Amino acid sequence: DRPTHGKYELNSRHVSKLRSGQRAKARRDTIGFVFQSFNLLPKLTVLENVALPLAYRGMSQTRRLKRAGEILERVGLADREYFMPHQLSGGQAQRVAIARALVNNPHIIIADEPTGNLDSASSRLVMELLSDLHKAGNTIIIVTHNPALTRYASRVVFMRDGTVIADEHSEVGEIPASLRRSMYFMP
Repeated sequence: DRPTHGKYELNSRHVSKLRSGQRAKARRDTIGFVFQSFNLLPKLTVLENVALPLAYRGMSQTRRLKRAGEILERVGLADREYFMPHQLSGGQAQRVAIARALVNNPHIIIADEPTGNLDSASSRLVMELLSDLHKAGNTIIIVTHNPALTRYASRVVFMRDGTVIADEHSEVGEIPASLRRSMYFMP
């Protein structure tokens, strides 16, 4: 996207100076998206859903499916690659969505409410997976309304009505100080 004001650089390149096709390529090669509602295509198998982004890179079908299979193994779903999305639990579907986001080896992963549709056990599994990806050197940006998920972050940016109201660094495993203070008054 083009910024409304200020400047935005991605890999030392001014995004506003890129043509539409160049921006799309930069997004495809640099950023992985994990959607709250999974956005899996219902008529494709799990393996085909994960392999889909590689088709836009011009990769052969054999190589796409092999790479997708490797990523599914990494997220613990190698035994589900020929299932259809409706045959998966919510946690499994979210791990498929994460696998699809990872298939291009992105440096940045943006996750919109990645645990919003999951039970607590599946949420923990997804957050541990994202935490492992961060430890491996990826930048993970999570948008959430769940204060407990801030335990997985080393930096928490609080926003209200589109404005940054706080920006805190904290140890992974800790809830940031300003959030602890505000939670103290919550029932």
